[in-house]
Amino acid sequence: MFLAMKEMKHSKTRFVMIGAIIMLIAWLVFILSGLGNGLSSLAAATMKNIDGDVFIYEKGSEASMMKTKVSGSIADDIEGKYSVDEAAKFGQSTIIVHNENITDANEKNDVAFIGIEPDKFIEPTAVEGQQLNPNEKFGVLIDESLHKKGYEIGDTIVVTSSNLKLKVIGFTKGETFNHLPTIFGHIETWQSYAFAAPGSDNGLESPVSMIALQGENIEIEKIQDNYDLIETFSKSEAVMGMPGYKEESATIYMMLAFLFVISAVIIAVFFYVFILQKTQQFGVMKAIGASDRFIKNSIISQVFVLSLVSIIAGIALTYLTALALPEAMPFNLDFKIVLLYGVILLIVSVVGSVISARQVTKIDPLTAIGRVE
Repeated sequence: MFLAMKEMKHSKTRFVMIGAIIMLIAWLVFILSGLGNGLSSLAAATMKNIDGDVFIYEKGSEASMMKTKVSGSIADDIEGKYSVDEAAKFGQSTIIVHNENITDANEKNDVAFIGIEPDKFIEPTAVEGQQLNPNEKFGVLIDESLHKKGYEIGDTIVVTSSNLKLKVIGFTKGETFNHLPTIFGHIETWQSYAFAAPGSDNGLESPVSMIALQGENIEIEKIQDNYDLIETFSKSEAVMGMPGYKEESATIYMMLAFLFVISAVIIAVFFYVFILQKTQQFGVMKAIGASDRFIKNSIISQVFVLSLVSIIAGIALTYLTALALPEAMPFNLDFKIVLLYGVILLIVSVVGSVISARQVTKIDPLTAIGRVE
């Protein structure tokens, strides 16, 4: 390590340039990760925020909200049975709304209207205002992104192409569904809108989109045996069933995988060339008694220190970049993911140096000393 540090101090420009390249690679990885996480959050934040263990959908729906419709009476029936501690109804529709308190009548917004039961575990926490009130059927919680568009507590929201009017009673944070800001209202209010057309409920009693369950060791098989036309999914399966979520995630992960492979190749080539340039020095060291292991450890130590400092600089640069990004851009940095990718990049760098350092064993001292640089 001593020899490695001495050389880094002596050849500052060379190591700074290599470190800068590693930093930029790390920066690109973290930026891409933040953008991917931001997109996935827009698609399924509301589903991810539900602290449920099992989700009941219509049979054959493949956990897709666009294909499911189940009887809400199932939730009332199984709560307290089959190891279910709590069952919560969930209804979803995409609607167009405008704020009656905003003078511009053309200011309309696409939103996801989520019907839930007040005081159930599925209800999000209001960061401003109040929670849903069982006695205030038309009160709603809205995502704070609508707050930035002029929506205030007490405003009246008019649902386009219907007579439904909703009153804003509070704001939530980070609640989006299918890339749309979410409005949470009473399940009965949602049902009156979603199934206003005669026969649209398919004859189901208190129809909902799905039912979320909480409880340890829920007896899933018994639930499926006792109720027809339903199937159950885990939380991860429910999130993956969101429209477009799986495809978006797969695209981002594929890009990251290619980036890691490209990074490994670039770093390995850099250090391979670096070692070739120092062949004569290594030859001299071997001639005076330095072992292959000593030289390889020196090289690996250099790469480890250089990569660690560069990756940390890349993380810092990423967070500075995040501060400069516009609020409308979906960007969400998860520190655990940043830490994981940072470790992967460090491992990739060290492995690349190990592969390159193997060239040291092929160096013949006499031939190397006689080389003309």
